[in-house]
Amino acid sequence: MALTDIPNIKHTDSNNFFLLAGPCAIEGEDMAMRIAERAISITDKLEIPYVFKGSFKKANRSRIDSFTGIGDEKALKILRKVSETFNIPTVTDIHEVSDAEKAAQYVDVLQIPAFLVRQTDLVVAAAKTGKVVNLKKGQFMSPEAMQHAVKKVHDAGNQKAWITDRGTMFGYQDMIVDFRGIPTMRQYAPTVLDVTHSLQQPNQSSGVTGGRPDMIETIARAGVVNNVDGLFIETHFDPANAKSDGANMLHLDYLEGLLTNLVTIRKTINNL
Repeated sequence: MALTDIPNIKHTDSNNFFLLAGPCAIEGEDMAMRIAERAISITDKLEIPYVFKGSFKKANRSRIDSFTGIGDEKALKILRKVSETFNIPTVTDIHEVSDAEKAAQYVDVLQIPAFLVRQTDLVVAAAKTGKVVNLKKGQFMSPEAMQHAVKKVHDAGNQKAWITDRGTMFGYQDMIVDFRGIPTMRQYAPTVLDVTHSLQQPNQSSGVTGGRPDMIETIARAGVVNNVDGLFIETHFDPANAKSDGANMLHLDYLEGLLTNLVTIRKTINNL
């Protein structure tokens, strides 16, 4: 599929990687608008095709008292307001078949979480909306196995699929990125590297996922060098107090410096 299939996406002729970035979860309108406005100013300056990311709800939580959202419709309306205010596309993840049609009324890309990517009914429901379907590679799956998830989207009559690598489980409490998987998955669909989730340290005894945000630039650089099509980065202006996944998010203040370095690397690779 071409990026131009997505409404309102800009800078598609820049030869840069595209970017999915925003908070883990929509915590409120002000925070979403603040993050989106800053990300847009940076990506416009660097000519990076940009999609605002925000989860309208968080269904996969370690503890029952973890933050799950501010209400489905309220969060989805905020995503639509971001899109309409800044004239940019948006992406959110879905968890149940009924979420597909509901979320498709508000966003441009439907994301299938890694734990759910083998759920055929969910993948097919997303595909049938006609939206781009971003398939996150299961932490337990090989790169080669993702061709079957892509085929489900195609067989449902939708050619607009991406694959996102978010790392592979290494033991119980760590993730690794096998960069050999990028060229493999690019044979099946445009491939995105989820930089921040790849640095999670799940299954902590506290029930709150940890992370290694100090390694964000290291992982992102390696992805760009290996010709990944897009990058996925969760970012927040106050990660320490974010309601979800703060331990592995990039502080918004560091986004411009990181992307500037990555664009320089991509330009070098393009000229080889």
